[in-house]
Amino acid sequence: MSLNHLFLQLFTLLLLSAVVISDPPYPAISRKFPYNQQFREAPKFYNSLNCSPFDHVNVAMTLDATYLRGSMAAILSILHHSSCPDNLRFHFISASSTTALYHNLKTTISSSFPDLSFKMYALNDENVAGLISTSIRSSLDCPLNYARNYLATLLPYNVARVVYLDNDVVLVDDIAKLAATSLGEAAVLAAPQYCNANFRSYFTPSFWANPALSMTFEGRNACYFNTGVMVIDLERWRNGDFTTKITEWMELQKRMRIYELGSLPPFLLVFAGKIAPVDHRWNQHGLGGDNFRGLCRDLHPGPVSLLHWSGKGKPWARLDARRPCPLDSLWAPYDLLLSPNFLDT
Repeated sequence: MSLNHLFLQLFTLLLLSAVVISDPPYPAISRKFPYNQQFREAPKFYNSLNCSPFDHVNVAMTLDATYLRGSMAAILSILHHSSCPDNLRFHFISASSTTALYHNLKTTISSSFPDLSFKMYALNDENVAGLISTSIRSSLDCPLNYARNYLATLLPYNVARVVYLDNDVVLVDDIAKLAATSLGEAAVLAAPQYCNANFRSYFTPSFWANPALSMTFEGRNACYFNTGVMVIDLERWRNGDFTTKITEWMELQKRMRIYELGSLPPFLLVFAGKIAPVDHRWNQHGLGGDNFRGLCRDLHPGPVSLLHWSGKGKPWARLDARRPCPLDSLWAPYDLLLSPNFLDT
């Protein structure tokens, strides 16, 4: 990408994503949170006149203390760009290991988003932990990283479709457009696909050397897709018992190592080559930079509806360290964390 093209993309995104959050003389402060994090109250957003009260959009995300700041920014960006924010229904999955933390997370969301329609769900992380094998990054071994496997069980049965999002994203477009993605007659989920990626690299040589395993992809145009942005038909998932299918691959991984990278490979084994496509604008991923060298990444060519800081580097950490990447400035307007200067007054 040329320097001029990058500047043009940045200018366009800044116009799209400018958020005016006017602090009142005494900003509303949410309850004190672990690591001394306090968040301001977000502005109220209203439905446009053409919103139907019955057209709900369900959004699922995980919540934990480490990535809470990213979650808060993601929620704000979704509300800010939604034509019908009152129609959004959020479903937050948290760990069940510490009850106090669970309630602190719930209180923090309620304080910063007093009008938000949401429910909290506790993931039994002890049961999940027994299925996890170590990966190349310890952060990928957190049980909450596998919460997407259990949405069909955790969420109420009257939730038929959900948009699942990682907590290191911001949207600069209406999430209802993503939620309306066609899944066709049979697809269980939809996500942007990247068929130019080296698909073989996601599995070990022993996997590809074993015909009984490698034949899994026979007749499938299996392409990489990022599981941080997905539209999922939960009814089809339940009917096909896909949680069990994913679990079986995780159990095999515990016996003989067939992949290296966290929760993604089981999804690829079950769904790659069988998903509905989504335009790449809905997952400008990899903005977290190179996993090993911390390099900054540019935008992919084309329009942008969602920015995703997947990778090792998170924008809030780089901004705090005063070593931001250029695209981190697009995340900053959605940051609800109160500044240390305010907390000291």
